[in-house]
Amino acid sequence: MKKYLVLIILVMSVVLVLAACQPQTVEVTRVVTQTETLTEEVPVEVTRVVTETETVMEEVEVTRVVEVEGEPMERTVINFWSTDNDPGRPDVYEAIAARYMEEHPEVDIRILPITEAEVSTRIATAQAANRLPDIVRMGIERVAAFNADGILDQDAAAAVISAVGEDDFRDGPLAMVTDPSTGGYAAIPFDGWIQAIWYRSDLFDEAGLNPPISWEDINTACDTLPGTENLLYAIGLGTDPGQNYGHQIFEQVAISNDAWPFDEDGNVTMNTPEMIEALTFYTGLQRCAIPGPQYWQGAREAYQLDQSGMLFYSTYIMDDLVDGSSTDDGNIQIQVEDLPGNTGFAPEMVGPNGSASYGQLVTLSIMEGADPAAQDVAEYFLTEGYQEVLALAPFGKVPVLESAVEEWSNSSDYFANYNPETLAQIAGGYDTMQRWLFRPDYGPAERAVVGDIEGRLLIPTVISNIALEGIMTPETAAEFLQTEVENMLAERQAEAEGG
Repeated sequence: MKKYLVLIILVMSVVLVLAACQPQTVEVTRVVTQTETLTEEVPVEVTRVVTETETVMEEVEVTRVVEVEGEPMERTVINFWSTDNDPGRPDVYEAIAARYMEEHPEVDIRILPITEAEVSTRIATAQAANRLPDIVRMGIERVAAFNADGILDQDAAAAVISAVGEDDFRDGPLAMVTDPSTGGYAAIPFDGWIQAIWYRSDLFDEAGLNPPISWEDINTACDTLPGTENLLYAIGLGTDPGQNYGHQIFEQVAISNDAWPFDEDGNVTMNTPEMIEALTFYTGLQRCAIPGPQYWQGAREAYQLDQSGMLFYSTYIMDDLVDGSSTDDGNIQIQVEDLPGNTGFAPEMVGPNGSASYGQLVTLSIMEGADPAAQDVAEYFLTEGYQEVLALAPFGKVPVLESAVEEWSNSSDYFANYNPETLAQIAGGYDTMQRWLFRPDYGPAERAVVGDIEGRLLIPTVISNIALEGIMTPETAAEFLQTEVENMLAERQAEAEGG
C-alpha cells in the first residue's frame, strides 16, 4: 500500500520567453515525496526527483521564491575580564555565560582571563583607549584606586546588590566595598579567602617547635627546619618584584607590628620604626627561604614536594594539598603521606606591637560606561552561576552570601580532610580579616593610595632590593617608600581638588 504526497516546484532551466502564444517545450521538475513500507510495519519516506517535458500554449508568469537571510540580530557585547585564570576555570565562566546567552540571545558575553598582577596596567591601557571592559573580577585592593579615578559605576553596583538581596550579603564584605565619601557601594562582593601560614605540624612536633604564630616562633622555626627530614628550606617567601604575593604577606607582618601607611590624621608613615622593624623581620626570613625571586607557585610546590616546612598561602591551597597542584605537565606528585593531616593552619600572626589576620575579598566591579546589561550578567553570576564558581575552589572561594553557605559547605569531598576547627575559621574569616585598606579613619584619597601601593608593586620591589639584590637596607627602603607614598598622596589630593 502506497500513499503519495506531491509537491511541485517549477524550476526553469532556461529563461522562458513566449511570443504569440506559440507552443513551447518546458522542463518541469517535480519533487515527489512518498511513504513506502519497505519492511513489515516500518513506513519510510522516500523522495524522488522526476524531470518531465511539457508543452505549454500560453504565456507563463513565473514566480521565483528566493530565500533571503534576515538582518542579523544586533547583540550587546559585554566584556568580562576575570582574574580567575587558573587552568579550567575560564571554561566554567564560559559555560555560565553560554547559558545566559542562550536565555538572552541579544547579549554576547566575552570572558577574558587576566592575571591579578596586570589588572592596573591593563585597565590604564583600556582607559587611555576609551575601551574599558564592562565587568572586572578583581581583588578589593584595586577598587579604591579605580573608584577614586571615577571609573567604577556605583549606581550599577548598588542595583546588582539590591537585585541579589542586600540582606543576603555578609556585613563585612559590604563594609569593604563601601565608599566612605558617598556611602555607596563601589563594587559588588563576590567571594574571598583567608591567608595563613601552613606548616608541617608533624615536623614541628618532632622538633619541639611552637606553631608559627609569633615572630619569635617563626624565627625559631626558620633556623631549625632546614635539614629536618627532607627539608631543604624552612619557608617559601614572596620576593619576586613582579608579583603582589610579597605585598600580601608583608601587609600582615606590618599590621602585626602596628605599621600602617598613614596615621589617623592622614600623614604618611612608611618610615616609622614599626615599618622598618617589619621590613627587617620579613626580609630576614630569606636566610632560610627558597632562593631566587619567588612567589606563590614556587612556595606551593616546594611545600608539596617535601622541600620546605612553611608557606604563606590562602585557603586556596587546601585541595592542592590533597591532589597536588596542576602544572602544564600534570599534577604535582605530593611527596608527603597524608599532607593535609600533617599540616597546621595559623591564620593569626602576633608581632611585637599587635596581631593580625589577613584575607582577600574578590569583587565584581562594573566599570563606568558599561552597558546596562552588565548588571544583569553580574547578578546571574551571583545567583544562577554562583555555586559553580565557588565549586572551582571551595576553600579559596568563601561565599559572601549567607544563602550560599550551606550548599558551599557540602560542595566538596575535600572538606573531610580537615578538622572542624579549621573549617570554622575559614567560614568566619570575613569577621576578623584585616587590611591596610580597611582602616576606618582612612578617607578616599588614603584608600586610593593603598590600592596604588599594591598596584605599583612598591612593597615587592623593596623586598627584592633588600633580600635579593642587596641594594637597599630596611632603613633606606622605608625612606624610599615614604617619598613614593607622599608623592602618590599628593597626586591623589590634587586630582580630588581638581575634580
